[in-house]
Amino acid sequence: MASRTARLFDKEQNFAMLMVAPAIIVLVVTTTFPLAFLLWNSFHSINLAMPYMNGFVGFDNYAAMFHDGEFWHSLWLTAIYTVSTVALQLVIGLGLALLVMQIPAGQWLFRIVAILPIVLAPVVVGLFWRTLMLAPNFGVIDFAVKALGFGAINWLGSPTSALVSVIVIHTWQWTPFAFLVLLASLASLPPDVYEAARIDRANAVNRFIHITLPLIRPAIVIVVIMRSMIALSAFAAIFAATGGGPGTATEILNLYAYRTSFVKLDFGYGSALAVALLLITLVVSSILFVMRTARSR
Repeated sequence: MASRTARLFDKEQNFAMLMVAPAIIVLVVTTTFPLAFLLWNSFHSINLAMPYMNGFVGFDNYAAMFHDGEFWHSLWLTAIYTVSTVALQLVIGLGLALLVMQIPAGQWLFRIVAILPIVLAPVVVGLFWRTLMLAPNFGVIDFAVKALGFGAINWLGSPTSALVSVIVIHTWQWTPFAFLVLLASLASLPPDVYEAARIDRANAVNRFIHITLPLIRPAIVIVVIMRSMIALSAFAAIFAATGGGPGTATEILNLYAYRTSFVKLDFGYGSALAVALLLITLVVSSILFVMRTARSR
């Protein structure tokens, strides 16, 4: 009887592996192999402009980053972009979620509207803001600025305003994600805790600080982790809106790796930059996960 059960269990395992095998093969082909190829390229000099210098260079590409001013500039922009967008999404998303919780009858409408920016492709969002919202003289924002008595502004034409613009674009598209997650978390909070706090004469600020924030902290941490990982690897919306310009004012590390590989044709160094970005993303996400685990204990 035991041997028959064991054979049946083995057959079920084999059937399960057979069903999962196509997905595993696709995953290996589409992710693992390209990642291994990228890592291999990062240890070689592969420059189509100077093919006679191609060959194995070891860690030279990585060592070159420490003396590359453009790398540090793009890394600094990546940090500004990530911290700014994640903070804005969290604050605005939480504020909107708290506001919508006060009007339960119409929450379904807010949920539908919030989904719309998320489902748009980032490149579409970038082009939408570049051509319709931020276009000088003809854009919606310029029209509003002129209505207030100010002149036309080339939002994507100066370094500071261009960086602020791409931060706004990313925040506009992904704040609804934070809003929906936090709204769901707020909706699941037990009402009796708030009733007890009101009986104890705790005001709204104290209830928010001492009850709401601790209870929704897991949702906040998840939002921070997911949005940080996406912001670190942002590309399409910035590329469509500014192309990394003007100059290199909005060229975060992902765009710098792209320009190095496909404009300068230095695929070896571009691969090293991409690997560096991957490592930074893994380190940041690991730190956030460790902090989440430590706080939950």
